Amino acid sequence: MTKLKFLALAIALLCGATQLSAKDYQVSDFGAKADGITLNTGAIQRAIDAVNERGGGRLVFGPGKYLTGSIYLKSNVTLHLERGAVLLGSTNPFDYVKDPYVRWMAMVFAMKQENIGITGKGTIDGQGFKTANNLVQYIQRGIYEDPLKLDRPNETNRPENIYFRECTNVTITGITLRDPASWNQTYDQCKNVYVDDIYVEANSYWNNDGIDIVDCNGVKLTNSFFDATDDAICLKSHDPKSICQNIEVSNCVARSSASGIKFGTASRGGFRNIKMTNIKVYDTYRSAIAIQAVDGGLVENITIDSLHSYNTANVIFLRIGERYEGEKAKLNNVTISNVYAEVPAGKPDAGYEYEGPVEDLPRNISPASITGLPGQYVTNVTLKNITIVYPGGGNPNYAKVGTDAKSLNAIPEMPKAYPEFSQFKELPAWGFYIRHAKGITFDNVTLTAEKPDYRPAIVLDDVHGGDLENVTINDPGKKKNEIVVFQSTDIKK
Repeated sequence: MTKLKFLALAIALLCGATQLSAKDYQVSDFGAKADGITLNTGAIQRAIDAVNERGGGRLVFGPGKYLTGSIYLKSNVTLHLERGAVLLGSTNPFDYVKDPYVRWMAMVFAMKQENIGITGKGTIDGQGFKTANNLVQYIQRGIYEDPLKLDRPNETNRPENIYFRECTNVTITGITLRDPASWNQTYDQCKNVYVDDIYVEANSYWNNDGIDIVDCNGVKLTNSFFDATDDAICLKSHDPKSICQNIEVSNCVARSSASGIKFGTASRGGFRNIKMTNIKVYDTYRSAIAIQAVDGGLVENITIDSLHSYNTANVIFLRIGERYEGEKAKLNNVTISNVYAEVPAGKPDAGYEYEGPVEDLPRNISPASITGLPGQYVTNVTLKNITIVYPGGGNPNYAKVGTDAKSLNAIPEMPKAYPEFSQFKELPAWGFYIRHAKGITFDNVTLTAEKPDYRPAIVLDDVHGGDLENVTINDPGKKKNEIVVFQSTDIKK
């Protein structure tokens, strides 16, 4: 995103903040009780309505626990949670609204509002584990209708902590969010969103994403921590007529039993002009960075700079798929630089309360990958100043894919499969596997295997235009050919 666009965003947010800070109102003056027992949904909503009708301001929650179901934030109102204040989700699923417009449940909704926010050093606690399990009991007794797939209610029937749709000038700062029953916080088709210094513990139930940025235009996410059972920082595009664009993420830490940073899986419209800097990912089950164009959207102009990844099963996963028949996706202009990563031999999220599933076997450690489809290439990818340390130890007696033509041609394309770095099971490289790509540049890339691996470091299949001259490979197996080129042209190595 250009400096001019961020200046415009900063001005818009400042204007919104000026309006929101016009006057403070105490929620207790509207009858809300901070005892953790009284259901305050009506009192809080009356307070929000009143502040909105009076021209806006801050609705202040002093220390204590404010039990509530679904509430709707309105224009020019910010909820300010003082230190020690907890907006506490009811554990009764029937206290929540399934909004007819978005068809999701949430504790705090906002629909088509402007100049809104949630600030302070307080907490939003969804009590989602209890709420979800109470809902399971209602479903089993026939009181609530839900398919209960995989013994869990559909995520749309479980309340998120926050769901904002088509809002402008949104400010979320300082707060802690924990224990949602579904996704944690969604900003859907919003403009000028500023999220800073938040602490997220979304690790108590299935589908607990840390943050979902959906088809938004102008988002700045900074200085925040995410611990999630599902994707930690997730960009999505649900609408084929929209696009998620002009997003900056910086100085964030993420842990996940799925992926640390993920573009998708939903990618109908796509992603454009995204910049992420100074990101740390640790103890993460799937990918540190997953950029996916699998639903027909456009994905372009993506910059990832300064990524540190520790104990994460995969570092980089770039993928074109075709889950919708005839909808051709594009993945173009991706630069990933200044990366240090360590891939473990074992399961990286072992011991967490909600772990990722055990992978199908057989499978040796998967490499990073850039994979398009036949005639549908990933284009113009630059990897610069990259260091990845792998455990090595791939065993051909356990599972083997060779580098001969028959073996490489037998690797499935899987265009309609749910995209994950391990979807191909065994792959023929231990460092990078690149297929159906054009314009791939490796500039100061170091790949290290700590133990001998039967596979070469890099395999290129149907790659056209590649510069791999500045690559260092440390393999105790000391193979003669660490870069295998197959059905490819114009490759420098």
